[in-house]
Parts: sequence; structure tokens; C-alpha cells
Amino acid sequence: MIDVMEVADKADMIINGYAFTKESDFIKVLNLNNPEKAVMIDKTGDVLETSMDDIEIQIVKRYWDKNKELLED
Repeated sequence: MIDVMEVADKADMIINGYAFTKESDFIKVLNLNNPEKAVMIDKTGDVLETSMDDIEIQIVKRYWDKNKELLED
């Protein structure tokens, strides 16, 4: 089982219940309110892997597009 508190503590950014964690070439996003829902995107916002539905993916991508400059090197 996923330790939501640990994911939240390690996250680089949390927006509206979604924890964004930057890895080397991609961003892992976990829905903290429903930890079974996650998506992995590349830095341009393209989906690499997901367990989210299309609507939730679009929500996460909008959050990413509006806030990605906060995680830039």
C-alpha cells in the first residue's frame, strides 16, 4: 500500500490534492485523495503511463502547464 504521507513529504509540488514529484526525465503525479490514481508524464506533459481516466489526466496536465516553471532547474 502506498504511504500517502511519505509521497506528500517527498513531493516537489502539491496542487489541489495532486502530488507532483520530479524524477530525472519525467514527473510522477499521485492523487493523494485516491492513491490508486497516478500518472507519469514527461516534461512536455505527454503521458507515459497512467491509471487515471482521461478527464483526470486533463486536469493534471492543466495543473502541470500552469505551474511547471516552479520545478524548472
